[in-house]
Formats: sequence, C-alpha cells, structure tokens
Amino acid sequence: MPRVAFGFLGPGSPNNAPGRVNDIKTSRQLGDGSVNTQEMMRILDSIARDRNIDRSVLVHDLEQAMISAARKYFNTLDTEEFACSLDQASGKFQMTRHGEPLEMPPEAFGRIAAQTFKQVMIQKFRDDERSSIFDEFSRRVGEIVTGTAQRYEGGALVITIDRAEGFMPRSEQIPGEQFQAGDRVRCLVLDVRDAGSQIKIVLSRAHQDFIKKLFEVEVPEVAEKIIEIKAMAREPGYRTKIAVSSIDSKVDAVGACVGVRGSRIKNIVDELNGEKIDIVRWNESSQILIQNSLKPAEVQEISLCFELGRATVVVRDDQLSLAIGKRGQNVRLAARLTGWDVDILTPDEFRKGLEIMYATIQSVEGGTEQIADRLAALGMVSVFDIDEVGTDVVQSELELEPELAARLFEACSVKAKEVAEVQQREKEEKERKAREEAEVADALLSGGSEDILSSGDAAASLASTAAEPAADAEARAADILGGGGSPGSTH
Repeated sequence: MPRVAFGFLGPGSPNNAPGRVNDIKTSRQLGDGSVNTQEMMRILDSIARDRNIDRSVLVHDLEQAMISAARKYFNTLDTEEFACSLDQASGKFQMTRHGEPLEMPPEAFGRIAAQTFKQVMIQKFRDDERSSIFDEFSRRVGEIVTGTAQRYEGGALVITIDRAEGFMPRSEQIPGEQFQAGDRVRCLVLDVRDAGSQIKIVLSRAHQDFIKKLFEVEVPEVAEKIIEIKAMAREPGYRTKIAVSSIDSKVDAVGACVGVRGSRIKNIVDELNGEKIDIVRWNESSQILIQNSLKPAEVQEISLCFELGRATVVVRDDQLSLAIGKRGQNVRLAARLTGWDVDILTPDEFRKGLEIMYATIQSVEGGTEQIADRLAALGMVSVFDIDEVGTDVVQSELELEPELAARLFEACSVKAKEVAEVQQREKEEKERKAREEAEVADALLSGGSEDILSSGDAAASLASTAAEPAADAEARAADILGGGGSPGSTH
C-alpha cells in the first residue's frame, strides 16, 4: 500500500548543520483511513523539545498545512473555504468546508496533496525554528557563549553554538589567533540579525565587552556589582587597560581583580592568549586617574587644559619611553581610558615651552607675567595651546580687553609657526645625521681591514661636516627662541 513520508527539522543529520532538514519520518496509510497518530504526536513533541518551539505553534502549522493540502486537492484559491483543527489528544484532524464538516477524510486527498502538505509543513517548521533561534539569541546578546569552530569563510570564523551557527568577522577576531576545526571557542554574542532566509549571529572576541564578561565570570565581586568597571581601553591581542572601583571600603578593587598570586587575572590572560591587562584604580580626579593610567611610569607633574581636553604630563627622561610605551601604546590607551588627549614631555621640554610662552606674552604691549601665570594655570603651557584655543577663549577666560587678547593671540600664533619650523628643521637634521652614521657603519662592516682606517677617516670627516649645519641650526633656533632653547616635543 502506498505511503507518504513527511520530512521534519531534526538535529541529528550527519552531513548538514543544525537547522537543515533531517528525515524524521512518519507515515500515513492511504486508502483505509488509518493514521499513525501516536507516532505523529510523539515526533511533534520531539521537535518542540529539540528545537525549543512551542508545541501549540507546531500544531497550528500542521493545521495550516492540511488546509493547503485540501485547497490543492480541490484546486481552490479561496483561503477561507477550508478550516482544520487537530485534536491533540487523539491526533485526528477535523476538516470543514464553508463551515460544514468535510465528509472526505484527509487520507483520500492523494499523493500531490500529500506532497503539498509535506512542503508547507517543512517550510513552516523552518520558519518557526528560525524565529525561535532569533528570539533566543536576541536575549543572549552581550553574553559569553562557548561553541565549536567549524571553518573559515572569507576570513570569518564559523562557529557552532548549540543548535545554531554563528560567525565571527575578521574585525571581531583577536589578531594572530587561529582556530582549527573542532576547537572550543569562547566568545561574546555581539549582534543577531534576521537576514530573511537565515539568522546571522555575530560573535566577537575583540570587543571590550568580552573582557568585561570574563571579569564577571572570574571575579565574583564584579558579577555582584561590588566592584564596578568604570572605564576600559583595549587594543585586541596586545594590551588592555581597565579602571575599577569598589563600593565597599573593605574590598580592594585592584587586589580582588588580580586575585591571590594573580590567579584570577591569569585565567583571563590565558583565555586571551597572553594579552596584557593593566588594572587601574579609578579616581574621580582626572589628574590622579591619568597618573594611575600611565603606570608603571612615574609622573612628576600633570597640567590639564579643559578648553582643549588635553593633559600635559611631565616625566623624567628615564621614564619617557616607559610612559609612551611600545609604539605609543601605553599613552594611547591611557588617553582612551581617561578621555583626555595626553601629551608626554620631559622636564626640559616642559620648561622650554613655558619659557617661550612667557617671553612671547611679555613681548606684547600690555602683556604681563600675571597673564602668563593665569594661562598656565588654565593648562595652556605653550604658544601652541594658545594658538589652538583662539582669541575668544583667551579674552573670556582672562577677562581681557578685545584688543589685548587679539594682540596676545597674534603674537603666540606667529611664534608657534616659527617654533614649528625650527622643530621641523631639527628633526630633518637628526634624521640626516642618523642616515649618514648608518651609512658609515655599513661601510665599516662591509670594508676590508685596510679600508677600516680610511672609512674611519671618512666617518670623522662626515661627522665634522654634519656638525656644522647642526651648529647653524642651533644658532638659528636660539635666535628665534630668544635664548630659551628649543621647545618640548609632543608625543
């Protein structure tokens, strides 16, 4: 006797990903009116459980599929002509046509109608599963999930999570990380998008919220809101700075995050494959916070200019490279963490910048040392700062006459251009001298023993030649700077 098989959405297909069709089959005997209702309801319960779909939704889908089969059999376009209800206790369909019971049993609709029933049912089950996945992962946005790496597609990593597939774009991956098929991947659910035919789950390991969630997992005080993460700055794969504070005076925020002998922070660093994490103690004072964020460098002085949002930080010469960090990473992260534009200067650079500003202001008619002091107190510690803030700010902050403010601004603007030109020439001179020294070193390394002496003579000659323009540049700089030396460079 002929049989009609119905394909459902199942979790166990060996050759396809979750969400694809797997043939969990039930049969309907045609001709004698018998229906295997117990198996049909059992499979319905299994799908509802495995795919996290409400059972009543699946029942409604079966009823709609049966209506589609009836319309196919009777070749009608009227959507209101047929109605169907499924008795969930017995598993039997009750069909009506124009409100009257349909005498013909569904089993007599034939093969084509049965195929229509199957196709409609599968499509509706797929839609239900897609909606279920979308609803589930929409609620999990911002949570950490653990999945299994599958493959790379165009640089994006495809990861299986529960019964769904997510993808991690290259921009959300930690630079240098590579996963093999089957590897465990811990990541953050960043976004969920309904792309029509499929649900796109965007995952991330580079987002800074990923580290926040890792701290919540590893540090109970963070999860319990005793310790609050106030700010964070991250360069994925390299370094992260995180500012923390505690609402309980008995709990040390930094110590709790680090853990006994660094046990807690070590777990997070291991998860991030060695990414450095600096835990900074939060402070409402911007000066103290900036000082904390630049650690391990020691800060001598900090001057804040609120008009420019700039913090000028003075460090000793031996702390300069430590404060700036490799490729400027430390100062860059500190600036992002604190929200200030951070300039690092040595004491000599800071002093020279102030001397130039004081000399320029006092050279203007009506300019006094008191005006320069007030500007320095506002964080404007160089002619570049005054040139950047403009005339209106100088006039309003110092309550000066418009004519005097304009003269001060004009003088500082002209001096800033002169100083910038001197700095550029000095930079070019240093670069040229470095290239010449490198060329001499290469000649010494590549030349024979007899050539070393002559190369040395050439090096001495080049050095003396290079010294002459350097001396000239210094003399010109002294003239422009009024004996104050060259201004400090901004890093």
